Amino acid sequence: MSASGGTKAIVAALAANLAIAVAKFVAFLFSGSSSMLAESVHSVADSGNQGLLLLGGKKAQREATPQHPFGYGRERYIYAFLVSIVLFSVGGMFAIYEGYEKIKHPHEIEAWYWPVGVLVFAIIAETFSFRTAIKESNAVRGDLSWKEFVRRAKAPELPVVLLEDLGALVGLILALGGVSLALATGNGVWDGIGTLCIGVLLIVIAVVLAAETKSLLLGEAAGVDDVKKIEDAVVDGRTVTRLIHMRTLHLGPEELLVAAKVAVQHDNTAAEVASAINAAEDRIRAAVPIARVIYLEPDIYDESAADTGVNPAKNPGGPGH
Repeated sequence: MSASGGTKAIVAALAANLAIAVAKFVAFLFSGSSSMLAESVHSVADSGNQGLLLLGGKKAQREATPQHPFGYGRERYIYAFLVSIVLFSVGGMFAIYEGYEKIKHPHEIEAWYWPVGVLVFAIIAETFSFRTAIKESNAVRGDLSWKEFVRRAKAPELPVVLLEDLGALVGLILALGGVSLALATGNGVWDGIGTLCIGVLLIVIAVVLAAETKSLLLGEAAGVDDVKKIEDAVVDGRTVTRLIHMRTLHLGPEELLVAAKVAVQHDNTAAEVASAINAAEDRIRAAVPIARVIYLEPDIYDESAADTGVNPAKNPGGPGH
């Protein structure tokens, strides 16, 4: 996986979640707190999710085959989508069920120092993991806001880890609040309410992740900046005189397909056109290194068609349009 895939953030989150999951299960066994059980399952699910992200990154590195000529870059999108399903089902739905049961059949929390101590430890550990994810994200998000970064990122791992860590921190605070209120009032219903809130939070995060990774799976075009760079690189003003229309598609986070129809001079020889096309491809790859698969179709631009109002971008299949 490339550096932009956030391997460091994934490993940090995995290490934190494994340690926290063990501590939470121990606290649940001693205290009987449903919030602790929900948080334990949440940490186990998160650990599995980080494993899925690492597995997806590994599988995406496989070489292209005749059956999959564009490679396996989208494996990372598939595994990120699986993460949202796991978070929804194992994390969110279980927490809602457990919270409902605890509200329906409340009981006091025993050995209160176990859940409180573990939750404080977990908040500290998750804070370090979240800080690592933020640091890794800042290295690649540029001037984008956090919302824009999550929506526009082509590499799914960092947004997934960011949202998971954020959800974990908020969930821990909710769990601590539920346990504290249950201890203060002697009413175990508060523990169940905290668990229910954790479940709702996880489902919301899972839905957001599913929506974003679905868009990546369907196929997203290059970002606005990359499109502009490609458009500027195509035309040389001599042989390639105009970009008639262009389509881009991410085959993976670090692999871009570029297909375009370009206008050439009507009196150019085949050798001149071929040389110009090769040069244009070189300029595109220099401007946008992830543009690894490029198909340029030469054509003769029809000025009279343009004068009559025909929009070449809306009629890509017509000759010279």
